[in-house]
Amino acid sequence: MQTLQERIRPSADLRNHYSEISKQCREGREAVIITVNGRGDTVSLGYEEYNRMKARIELLEILAEAEEDVRVGRVAPMKDTFSNLRAILKEKRNE
Repeated sequence: MQTLQERIRPSADLRNHYSEISKQCREGREAVIITVNGRGDTVSLGYEEYNRMKARIELLEILAEAEEDVRVGRVAPMKDTFSNLRAILKEKRNE
């Protein structure tokens, strides 16, 4: 997995050099950290990178839920699961 590169820029750059920052985010696939008074304030990402990051987070949340299901015993044999899915799909076709 590729690590997201980060650049730090003051908030004045956002005002004065927006197109440069936007290009940096889009083409360089970098996160630009905007600072106010020397402290991190916001982060700017290209839209595609945002969507990739969001998809990864959603997948990690699903995996965490699955691990929790296994940990507390909310599991069923695969054969039963597929039988149930087939029955649901067959029922939907007949509707």
